[in-house]
Amino acid sequence: MSKIDKLIEKLKSKPKDFSWDEMLKILNHFGYKQISQGKTGGSRRKFVNEDKQIISLHEPHPQKVLKIYQLDIIIEHLKL
Repeated sequence: MSKIDKLIEKLKSKPKDFSWDEMLKILNHFGYKQISQGKTGGSRRKFVNEDKQIISLHEPHPQKVLKIYQLDIIIEHLKL
């Protein structure tokens, strides 16, 4: 099992310690790129793939750990 497969399995288990960086690796694997929001984007981040599907998330801070509802959004969009 590759590293990305292990990360996907971890995401599907909805852990309480899933990091922003781990999420970025998964989205990148599925072809999502971050869209620039300009100066007023704050901590909101948008990711788009080739099919123009958009995932909008709030980048957690100061800890970089995603909340369960964010994991649900990612799982739903990626159809995992």
